[in-house]
Amino acid sequence: MRCLVGIDDTDNLESRGTGFRARQLGARLAESGFGVLRGITRHQLYVHESIPYTSHNSSACLDLDLQNDVIGAARDFCREYLSNESAPGSDAGLCVAAYEDVPEEIVEFGRAAKERVLPRSSAHDLAGRHGLHLEGVTGDHMGVIGALAAVGLRRGGHDGRFIWARGVRELHGTTTAARLLATTGIDSVESVDGRPVPAEARVTVDPWPRPVLLQGRAVLLAEECGGADGDVGWRILSKEVIRRY
Repeated sequence: MRCLVGIDDTDNLESRGTGFRARQLGARLAESGFGVLRGITRHQLYVHESIPYTSHNSSACLDLDLQNDVIGAARDFCREYLSNESAPGSDAGLCVAAYEDVPEEIVEFGRAAKERVLPRSSAHDLAGRHGLHLEGVTGDHMGVIGALAAVGLRRGGHDGRFIWARGVRELHGTTTAARLLATTGIDSVESVDGRPVPAEARVTVDPWPRPVLLQGRAVLLAEECGGADGDVGWRILSKEVIRRY
């Protein structure tokens, strides 16, 4: 069963961020035999003075293939993890849903969370209406808004960047587009205008390879550049550009 796990507001100003917690939770779920981690995405939400957030108001979504009939146990595992590992003063939220059970209305909620202030009650009402598990785990539970939004945005398939995909964080140096596709969780290597990078093309992946979520795929964006020997190569887009996703 494909499952989405959204988490938000697990940190404080002195602690590791929600992205770190999402990666750690994903690793522990896999190590405990619940299933295989497909990827983890970061989703930027609305920044406004009336919204309490730690640094950037982003949430994270884990995308997993679970073993049959373990979604309830996986939910309990996630709850215990957040309860034990979320930072003091955090307002952690948790959303767990089967991928196919996330309707367009939840996707629209995620998009709305990027543009305006939403009440906590609307998140609970919407999740309850569609049978998605949503709960606050620590603090005043405000993290439920971001947790539900993360699930909606991941299901929508066209928002955010991957903070974990198989083999990506270990990338360095220069390699071919074909090898990137064969050895990592990257689904496509493309230019900003959607042109596939040729399989034999050499791509410099330093210093910050982060695929973005486009049309449900992990897409590594790159641009052409001149090599020292005059050959045309490719390099990944800068951190500043990728952070816009």
